Amino acid sequence: MADINKQEGYYAVIFTSMRTDGDKGYGAIAERMEELARRQPGFIGVESVRDASGSGITVSYWESLEAIRDWKRNEEHLSAQQKGRDQWYSQYRVRICKVEREYGF
Repeated sequence: MADINKQEGYYAVIFTSMRTDGDKGYGAIAERMEELARRQPGFIGVESVRDASGSGITVSYWESLEAIRDWKRNEEHLSAQQKGRDQWYSQYRVRICKVEREYGF
């Protein structure tokens, strides 16, 4: 679970997807994207799960919409997005939400 350490006013990018069969280099690129995102200004954290059928959810957390836009424009990320459309996903959806409040124990 991501250690958000913020109480309010940040953003979540929710990426839901269905993987195609086989790795096709996905694992290495997924690790690289997380490494790059962690260095991106405005990045807060990430949580990700995938089940045996290939259905997955990744939620990344960002300080601002500008930080999200900058990440989307990262050249390596753009290349990975294209590979995702061409090779790794049969479908996906991206949702961007503002986190108004957070709590837990």
